[in-house]
Amino acid sequence: MGEESLRKRKGEHSRKEDGQSVQSHEPQTMNLQKQVGLISGICMIVGTIIGSGIFVSPKSVLANVGAVGPCLTIWAACGILATLGALCYAELGTMITKSGGEYPYLMEAFGPIPAFLFSWTSLLVTKPSSFAIICLSFAEYASTPFYPGCDPPQVVIKCLAAAAIVVITIVNSLSVKLGSYLQNFLTAAKMIIVTIIIVSGIVLLAQGKTENFEDSFKDSKISVSSIGLAFYNGLWAYDGWNQLNYITEELKNPYRNLPLSIIIGIPLVTVCYVLINISYFTVMTSTELLQSQAVAVTFGDRVLYPASWIVPLFVAFSTIGSANGTCFTAGRLVYVAGREGHMLKVLSYISVKRLTPAPAIIFYGAIAIIYIIPGDIDTLINYFSFAVWIFYGLTTIGLIVMRFTRKELRRPIRIPIIIPVIVTLVSILLVLAPIISAPELAYLYCVLFILSGLIVYALFVHFKFNWPQKISKPITMHLQMLLEVVPAEEVTE
Repeated sequence: MGEESLRKRKGEHSRKEDGQSVQSHEPQTMNLQKQVGLISGICMIVGTIIGSGIFVSPKSVLANVGAVGPCLTIWAACGILATLGALCYAELGTMITKSGGEYPYLMEAFGPIPAFLFSWTSLLVTKPSSFAIICLSFAEYASTPFYPGCDPPQVVIKCLAAAAIVVITIVNSLSVKLGSYLQNFLTAAKMIIVTIIIVSGIVLLAQGKTENFEDSFKDSKISVSSIGLAFYNGLWAYDGWNQLNYITEELKNPYRNLPLSIIIGIPLVTVCYVLINISYFTVMTSTELLQSQAVAVTFGDRVLYPASWIVPLFVAFSTIGSANGTCFTAGRLVYVAGREGHMLKVLSYISVKRLTPAPAIIFYGAIAIIYIIPGDIDTLINYFSFAVWIFYGLTTIGLIVMRFTRKELRRPIRIPIIIPVIVTLVSILLVLAPIISAPELAYLYCVLFILSGLIVYALFVHFKFNWPQKISKPITMHLQMLLEVVPAEEVTE
């Protein structure tokens, strides 16, 4: 960090006005590098989706619909919905090749206010709570073998979850390649446990263990509310289908690799999920599955004994892989929002030595640790899903709107208009169903929190009051020197 880098930084600030970028003499520009290929893209999707969800949600989906038949139908329907949603995102991602997921799409379709509300909600609610849920699930599975016959103490679970967040944050701040390699390794580990459960289930079915599938729709309790809540829990297990759109700028050949990763990755996950649920039902009745503390561990105890210890071990790998994928992609959202002036400027800066959005990732990890303190997994999932489907719906409406308002944009992938219409209608149903049938104050708080972003936007972004700038300038400068980060260069196409 000598005089040369300071001169470079001063030059950058002086040229910001006329939109020029600093031309570095080094071969790498000061931007996020394109280092994620097709295999890493598929691993990112599969690795982030298959996390804690399939080991936590089967109980909640079954509890809401009450029988095996509707339960399996919901899992398949969630997979179809996730694929349709991801296809909408494939068109958006190849049309607007910017990282940050929904953020740049809402910005292009509706302008800065909805985009700001999305980043506001995502940065402070949905992304950190999702990270916290996954790390709490990891901590539960990882600590269970050390406390046979009883539940692990909450203090142990929360400390372990916090430690997981710290480790993942450090890995992703140090290197894009390291984060990507770790993801590939953990995805391979989780595919091993998924394969073990599926193969065991197929063997048991071949041996004639089909009694739990007879009259599979008997005793089902179907209502708009129960289906909505079952979808929430099922879709929590599929959450991550849009992860590649957060790192579009880092994908090699995004026009080919983004849609291919989606078309291969999500149907693969759907088939795995349905087969895993079938495997669970070969050894457990509906009642036994609902009474199980950890469904996968119960399955392991009954089928794999005395090697049942491998289940909690690999489930821990699986959840940590999902947390790593979430951290890898969500750090990019903070980075993009900071770059647009919607968050503290320092959050959009890039590490000089490592070319990662380190301040964004560290900020995100810190917020996630706060969520661990009151953490209750089921409640967090419901409100996470409620908030997130508001913006999924808004983004697909944006896709429909841009078909008419932004006809000049190049669309390497163009999906039939009926697909975003279906996704929009389903997301409206998912948001309204729980409010109408089982209204709770927490949903109101969630909406109020999203709308409170309007006040923050008016004060700090629209009117740009001077006093926050005066406070944040010295903080930014000190953090810049401490973390060795600089603003990203403008990319001239």
